[in-house]
Amino acid sequence: MSRFSICFLLLFTGTAFAQPPASPTNQPTPPGGTAADRPNIVIVLVDDMGFSDIGCYGGEIDTPNLDQLAAGGLRFTQFCNSGRCCPTRASLMTGLHPHQVGIGHMTAPPGKPLGFEGPYQGYLNDRCATLAQVLGSAGYHTLMTGKWHLGADRKECWPLQRGFDRYFGGLSGAFNYFHPEGDRGLTEGNQPVEPDEDFYATDTLTDYAIRYIDQATAADDEPFFLYLAYNAPHWPLNSKIKEFEKYRGQYRDGWEALMQTRKEKQDKIGLFEQPVEYAPHVGPKWDSLPEKRRDDLDAIMAAYAGCIDSIDQNIGKLTNHLQANGQLDNTLMFFLSDNGACQEGGNFGRGSEAMVRNPPGGTAGVRLGLCWANACNVPFRKYKHFVHEGGMCTPMIAHWPAGIAPERRGSFVRQLAYLPDFMATCIELSGGKYPQDLPDPAGRSLLPLLQGSSEPIHTDPVFWEHEGNAAVRWGKWKLVREYQQPWELYDIQTDRSELNDLAQQHPEKVKQLDHLWRTWATETGVKFPERFNMYEYLNQKAKESQKN
Repeated sequence: MSRFSICFLLLFTGTAFAQPPASPTNQPTPPGGTAADRPNIVIVLVDDMGFSDIGCYGGEIDTPNLDQLAAGGLRFTQFCNSGRCCPTRASLMTGLHPHQVGIGHMTAPPGKPLGFEGPYQGYLNDRCATLAQVLGSAGYHTLMTGKWHLGADRKECWPLQRGFDRYFGGLSGAFNYFHPEGDRGLTEGNQPVEPDEDFYATDTLTDYAIRYIDQATAADDEPFFLYLAYNAPHWPLNSKIKEFEKYRGQYRDGWEALMQTRKEKQDKIGLFEQPVEYAPHVGPKWDSLPEKRRDDLDAIMAAYAGCIDSIDQNIGKLTNHLQANGQLDNTLMFFLSDNGACQEGGNFGRGSEAMVRNPPGGTAGVRLGLCWANACNVPFRKYKHFVHEGGMCTPMIAHWPAGIAPERRGSFVRQLAYLPDFMATCIELSGGKYPQDLPDPAGRSLLPLLQGSSEPIHTDPVFWEHEGNAAVRWGKWKLVREYQQPWELYDIQTDRSELNDLAQQHPEKVKQLDHLWRTWATETGVKFPERFNMYEYLNQKAKESQKN
């Protein structure tokens, strides 16, 4: 009997795979079915990709495999992450809020332990269970390749110690695509390994994922869980030269032209149910920049596009392999990014064609910068770090031929969903056991949305906080603020781009949502109104050490 293979895909690639023939609208077997009835689960996560970068969300980057997944599946238009790399990973992996599992801000840098426990300790704590641990309790093979970023110094926090049977990738938050080394190097299992001569992170992570799948399926008939977490397109933007040259020159018209093109495509494909007023660009006019600056900026954006193109190619490699083995038809795939496009690197980012062709070692190298990041998140405001829509709204594709009705394929899911929902979904589909002595998972199962329900799965308020940036969603209302700034209130139903602040018109609604947020923050261990920032803490600690 064939089994459901559920791939939660969070990435990109480049060779279009053949679409399987339409299959019956089978419903998932309830928990307690045989091993062969239960779905395989694959979560693939991309790093620092903007909302509108891929073709099926309005982008110009060549992503035929992701576009085909969307055409045969569902696109979520209100799926929210946690605004930053490791808080997102913490929430996705545990079904809880990042503060509940020890990563309320960031993971501690290698060799720099913070020296305390609690919501901001900087590594995954023992008061949570991972998806791998829960699915392992249901007999799943648990496999991971890619970026871990949930605690590098404490081996107790590593993938094998937190439920994965097999692991290959980088434990830290960033590493070089060609030559990972030192404390930002590679690990297989619990041992450091050297990259092969032809190593390229996006390609190699996929190859290992396929190898682990083959080994698991050859061992027995138990289903598998794969978490494939690409480091692309996080800085340094180490594009392969062929992909870089493919896009070089395509961005010479600048960010205003790019945003306009993406806006028009989003309107054409009906990405939003109601007309959206697009947030304006926050940087200088493109034509005001000197020619050399514009040329470098074109090269930076071409490197970024090249990294995404490589992801899409590898999505094709993975899906072709699943199809060849008869698994793709019964595979539910989710694709998403850990946060919005990354503004780190200043307004104009960092880099030039010379830097792309001769990348420096380590994590030095090309960075996207604020102006391009703003354009990559069309139509939203803000970017990575923030919990305005541009920072925390991700493209997400669900592809499941055996579980999504043929007449719904290619359509949109417009209900609110967020990272903790993965745990609830996996439990429902697998029959896995969640430990009773841990905090209850914060999410709700996505299964009703996949099966066609138009009812919201979240009727209670949903909350976020990162670096003092905060938000709460309840129905159509979103209360959001930047750190040390006043609350802003938006009717997300009619104002997805958060341009019409209604806080003055509805002070009672602000008061109500503020009270709810404060109650949640207090219960969850969020530090406010003064935030905790690990980098500020480490800098202060270093200054005090120098004085002594």
